[in-house]
Parts: sequence; structure tokens; C-alpha cells
Amino acid sequence: MTYGPIDYYVLEFQNENLKGEILPALVELVQKEIIRVVDLVIIQKNKDGSHEAVELQELDPDTLAVYDPLHAEISGLIQVEDIDAIAEKMDNETTAAALMIENVWAIHFIDTLLNAKARLIEHARIPHEDVEEAMAKISSAEA
Repeated sequence: MTYGPIDYYVLEFQNENLKGEILPALVELVQKEIIRVVDLVIIQKNKDGSHEAVELQELDPDTLAVYDPLHAEISGLIQVEDIDAIAEKMDNETTAAALMIENVWAIHFIDTLLNAKARLIEHARIPHEDVEEAMAKISSAEA
């Protein structure tokens, strides 16, 4: 079975800013079969600096129903060590989502590359901020 590239995101939110704005965008990507949620862990860091992680299967049925449209598989790829490392970076009184997504859109392309016996020499993901900065420099140089 061919897998698409898997991206790993950790998103931190101030607790007062949690309004569920990201979930519909993720659901849309899942429904359009652009991505597949491979793993998702919610991490809460308390005022005293302690933290706890909640995996989807541990949620109460009502809360779990909110995440059902993601059809998330709980692969266990995000480990306790990862959660502890994330918590160290988090501010107190925040919530983070550690998310692994497979880029399903790329599977056909990867199969084509494999069939053509292509060899991947280099691959990089350029962060959004770097792209914005580079494009701004190009725009100002052209002006």
C-alpha cells in the first residue's frame, strides 16, 4: 500500500481563544479526500505547569461526536515522549493539538513516480512565513 507524505503539526491555543474555527476546515479537507487524519492528541497545560493529554478514544461520547467527521485514525504515532516535549514548549493555561495528517492527494503521484522508477533526491516543506517573506522581498525588488 502506498502512503502519501505525512505532516506533523502542533498548534497551541490560548484557552479563551478556543472557538472551534479550525475543525470545519479540517473536516472539509477530509471530506474532499485531500488529507486523512492519522493521529490527533489534545494536550492541556494547566496554570501550575502540569499537563494532561487526551486522545480521541478517551473523550466522552458528546465531545467525541464533534470530532467524528474527521474519521481520525488513532495510530499511536504520537507518543508519550512527544507529548511531554510539546508540553515543555507550551505556555501555561493553553491547549495544543498534535496532529498527523496524510496527504492523500499525493498517493497517485507517488505511485506514478514509483512505477517510473524515479528516485527522490530532495524534498522540503517551506514554512508559510518563509514563503510570505520571500514573496514580499520579490515584490519590493520589482517595485
